[in-house]
Amino acid sequence: MRVRVQAEPFDHGAECARFGQGGRDVGAVVTFLGVVRDDSGAMERMEIEHYPGMTERAISGIVAEAMARWSLADALVIHRHGALKPGESIMMVATAARHRVAAFEAAEFLMDYLKSRAPFWKKEVGAGGADWVAAKDEDEGALVRWSDPLLKSNDV
Repeated sequence: MRVRVQAEPFDHGAECARFGQGGRDVGAVVTFLGVVRDDSGAMERMEIEHYPGMTERAISGIVAEAMARWSLADALVIHRHGALKPGESIMMVATAARHRVAAFEAAEFLMDYLKSRAPFWKKEVGAGGADWVAAKDEDEGALVRWSDPLLKSNDV
């Protein structure tokens, strides 16, 4: 299990290659790459802030929960901070499990958490000014589904 919060870009392909190695009991590896999206067409950059130490602890706690809940063999979360341009990689989630359903569900769980609860603050900056990105109801709704104890794939 690894959690990295960093300003530097990361190489998604290299991270995937390293993550997928080893583990004779691993039958599935799922990876997700999040990219900065410009919905308005006017964003020059997204500025992402966080509290060092607190952010890593919060994400590590939720990754540990996913590891236990889905009996993962491994998990990786990388999230960037600082100024990022549209099209740049912002985050990566990787999960490894015995079976695909557990790997997919755990990855979705981690992505939903990162989108709605991880302690990052995002500001979209463009020629017309800057706006803080507000939480979206659909992101919170996506996270609510994981509170159902029947949604776990340990036995898959």
